[in-house]
Amino acid sequence: MRRAHLLGLGFLTPALAIILLLFLIPVLLTVMFSFTNMSTATGITGGAYEINEASLRKLAGAGADKELIDALGQEAYVIDEQGITDVAAAYGVGFANEIGSELSGERFASRRDLERALRDLKSRPRSTRDLKKAADLFKRSVLNVRFETADGLHAAMQENGVEMTPEQEKLLTGTVYTGWTWTSDNFALMTQIPYVWRVAANTLLYVVLTLAFAVTMGLFLAITTFYLPSTSATSFRAIWFLPRILPNVIFVLMWKWLAWDTGFLSSFLGNFGIPPRNWMLDTGFNAWVFIVLINGIVGASLGMILFGSAIKAIPQSMLHASEVDGASRWQQIRYIILPQLRWPIMFICAYLTLSLLTSFEYILLATDGGPGGATEVWSLMAFHTALDNYAGNLQYGLGAAMALALVIVGILASLAYLRIFNFNELVAKPRIEQ
Repeated sequence: MRRAHLLGLGFLTPALAIILLLFLIPVLLTVMFSFTNMSTATGITGGAYEINEASLRKLAGAGADKELIDALGQEAYVIDEQGITDVAAAYGVGFANEIGSELSGERFASRRDLERALRDLKSRPRSTRDLKKAADLFKRSVLNVRFETADGLHAAMQENGVEMTPEQEKLLTGTVYTGWTWTSDNFALMTQIPYVWRVAANTLLYVVLTLAFAVTMGLFLAITTFYLPSTSATSFRAIWFLPRILPNVIFVLMWKWLAWDTGFLSSFLGNFGIPPRNWMLDTGFNAWVFIVLINGIVGASLGMILFGSAIKAIPQSMLHASEVDGASRWQQIRYIILPQLRWPIMFICAYLTLSLLTSFEYILLATDGGPGGATEVWSLMAFHTALDNYAGNLQYGLGAAMALALVIVGILASLAYLRIFNFNELVAKPRIEQ
């Protein structure tokens, strides 16, 4: 028995590895990224602490004291050991020793003030340019300087005479850090996007319309081909299965050729005096018609295959008995075929719902969310936010939070389908075995 268990575990190992690599790890990474502020600006490997003009404006917006902001933005010149050593290397020990004996420990608010003090020294350089360079060796400022740690930043500020309270240090450290940090602000920010509710409504409309079209058309094709002769049914199924196996780019390109202002529709309707136009992007309504058709036909082809296989599995004796009883084709469909398809219909509905919630490639290739955002759905918005937007600042954390919202909606939708189709009854043992 133990060997049988090990054998079963061995057969399950590839499936478990696929689930781990293709589902659990991506979901866990999505959860992790959604609680960060990762973006192009922060990078993904960490950052440093840097005070610049942008961070000073952020500090002002966060309510920092004006005196602190002014102190951070000022340049100070301090006569310290490091500067004296640098002067000795560049302009000689005599000049450096004189600076140390006459000016050691003094602070100057500007380079001009320090230059005036240096001119009074006997061993100073005679060139004004050299004097300016010597003064720059004592420049001590935290502005536009990168610090790898917060302690290094605080130490540099203390050396420059900038005193801060613990609250000010915390505010400064959080504001000037250039890397990513852990945060839950993405979920609040997601609801503050001006067009977010429009995108949510677009997503609901997209899923409902495409799902209804795909399931209805898939059932229609499966039942129709079931009653056709075998040769004709096989050819018909092969034609309708082509959208499923065609590359996405080729499939969408065919639809674009159909809808272009120089495409088939415009050329055909031009014979009736209708001016040419881009039928796919002319209006939001037209764009939705094409989006539903493009995605719906792909879903219908899969539904046709699964529903057709399920119908073939129905015992022929039931259909023959119904014909003996005088049942019509419609009665066979209503009382025999459709009740037997409850499980395949549940699977197709759940699969297509999850697929439509998370897939956006056909919309991206066809309309890219246009015209004017009319066909922008949630998954496409997450893609634009995290990986491809016009602003250039890709917000990985916010995009991951949007994707996580889709994961939660997908899980809730799956549970709803299990409830609607009474999954427990479907998997229950036959009554004769109970």
